[in-house]
Amino acid sequence: MDTTLQDPLVGQLLDGRYQVQARIAAGGMATVYRAVDTRLDRVLALKVMHPALAADTAFVDRFIREAKSAARLDHPNVVGVFDQGTDGTYVYLAMEYVAGCTLRDVLRERGALQPRAALDVLEPILAALGAAHRAGLVHRDMKPENVLIGDDGRVKVADFGLVRTVGTHTADSTGTLLGSVSYLAPEQIEDGTAGPPADVYACGVVLFEMLTGGKPHTGGTAAQVLYQHLHEDVPAPSTYAPELAPQLDDLVAAATARRPELRPQDAVTLLAQARTARAELSDAQLDTVPPQAVEAPEGGSEAGPEDRTSVLPRLAAVQPPLPLEEQLNRTSRLETPPAPPAPPAPAAEQTTRLRPAAAAPRSGAVAGLLRARRKTVSVVAAVLLVLLVGAGVWYINSGQFTTVPAVLDMTQAKAEQTLRAEGLDVKVKHAYSPNVERGHVMATDPEIGKRIRGTNTVTLTLSKGPEIVQVPDLAGTPIADAKRKLRDLGLTVGTVRKEFSDEVAKGSVIATDPAAGSKRRPDTAVALTVSRGAAADVPDVTGRDRADAEATLRGAGFDVKIDDRTVHSPHDKGKVARQSPGQGGKLGKGETVTLTLSEGPEMVTVPDVTGKSTDEAKQALTGAGFEVEVKKPFLFPKDTVDSQSVAGGEQAPKGSKITIRLKSAL
Repeated sequence: MDTTLQDPLVGQLLDGRYQVQARIAAGGMATVYRAVDTRLDRVLALKVMHPALAADTAFVDRFIREAKSAARLDHPNVVGVFDQGTDGTYVYLAMEYVAGCTLRDVLRERGALQPRAALDVLEPILAALGAAHRAGLVHRDMKPENVLIGDDGRVKVADFGLVRTVGTHTADSTGTLLGSVSYLAPEQIEDGTAGPPADVYACGVVLFEMLTGGKPHTGGTAAQVLYQHLHEDVPAPSTYAPELAPQLDDLVAAATARRPELRPQDAVTLLAQARTARAELSDAQLDTVPPQAVEAPEGGSEAGPEDRTSVLPRLAAVQPPLPLEEQLNRTSRLETPPAPPAPPAPAAEQTTRLRPAAAAPRSGAVAGLLRARRKTVSVVAAVLLVLLVGAGVWYINSGQFTTVPAVLDMTQAKAEQTLRAEGLDVKVKHAYSPNVERGHVMATDPEIGKRIRGTNTVTLTLSKGPEIVQVPDLAGTPIADAKRKLRDLGLTVGTVRKEFSDEVAKGSVIATDPAAGSKRRPDTAVALTVSRGAAADVPDVTGRDRADAEATLRGAGFDVKIDDRTVHSPHDKGKVARQSPGQGGKLGKGETVTLTLSEGPEMVTVPDVTGKSTDEAKQALTGAGFEVEVKKPFLFPKDTVDSQSVAGGEQAPKGSKITIRLKSAL
């Protein structure tokens, strides 16, 4: 049944302009409809506040603030707001209509996404939020439900400026709170502040969910989730999908740092980091399939033309099983064939004429045969009924139950696969353990071997490793191996600084901060100092031919890059005008020296300064870009220029020296 037929707004003309066609979605604060703007003849979306909330001025102010906030943003990845108004008890926003689905729909049907797809969704989200942050706006409620994916693949962010913590007026306020609380930054929980880093944190959680198919912090109540936000870091996605690249772990860790000053300070910065991470990943890494991913079902959507909230195929509805008694009745009717009808008895006169002696015995034999057949059918039906009743009793008492399989010390992915193979759902929580390896199962609830209904949920407790870990000695370790060792111990990689070193090979760790042997809590950031190799003096090649300069630098152990731009210089065209680093600079072996080639000297017309005073001549020549040398006669010089080394009106290289001679009084 189409529930939109029960909605009083469907079919109505709102505010004398908007013809409401169908209901798209309903939330705790408003309902969204598809409508037609009869004035401009275009399809749009109407977000109409629930009439019960329209009497609350605070909610109306928030609603109008959303319109003003979104209207300030002209960005292709932001759902545009066209109009805002009131019609009786209805307060509404007229917005751009996006035919498609939400990111939540995609995650619900696909589980986890490949890194390429996750980044394809994340980057336009960050572009939209970046535009908002640069405009002085903060979204404050970033989550998959507010990300729309159109039929054409465009990604758009909705609900700008609207705080979705609904009060007591809303019947489903608890559900709304739990839906948003998974993406709240710690500072929003502690003191209610929400700057651009809060949106960055939420985007990090959304990226984690896209890569793993689940939220990083879960719990039965909002308080449990809030506690985890405040006291536990978001785990690395590779904990749940081991094939994911370390760059994705680093991206999530940077975005979800619990202290806001440690995160990228706005979405523009995080977008740059996301693009850098993508550039470092190979095609194989981008196309890694997380174990939680579900293959998209084949075939078209089962949805009707009025349902455009999802562009993905939906599974057919599963009919609930019939009650046991009805199953038995139906099976009995199907398995028990009807008794064949008795043949019509022959007429008495015919029987007497044809076989007066044999008629009675034949009739008795047929009747006996029929009685035997009916008895056999009854026995078979009774046996089937007993078997079915026995099967039903077995299912009620044992068949619908299983035992929790042994998954202790398994990785999360393997444990989840084992449990789901038994038809069980899985939840995950984390705890410290000095004995169980980080990321492995240390306990289950119910316990291993316990009897459990086959559709129930088993909670896995994954080890976070020891509560205190020792920073390893990484001196001389290649940077990639050092990062892996830190992650294996539950530590995170902090800043990476490069220094010259004569003892440590290029690309290997010189030292850590905190120092090796220090004891820290898991998830502590460890800064690395990495070797640039031995320092070497860069030779001066300015003024040389390009080939000669390149040979000299490569012979000294450096790589060479030629700048695309050329500059005017005193050196001839094609020679090296300048280099970076210049003479006296130092680089590690294999590092790059950039050369800029000369366009030749810039020729400038020399001004005529004869007859002028010394100061006037200097001012004119230096203003034209020349150096000036003044020569005076030995006796009785006058302050008047008698001659100049390059005549006025001729051209000379800019920056060259012009000599002027003063007159003598003799």
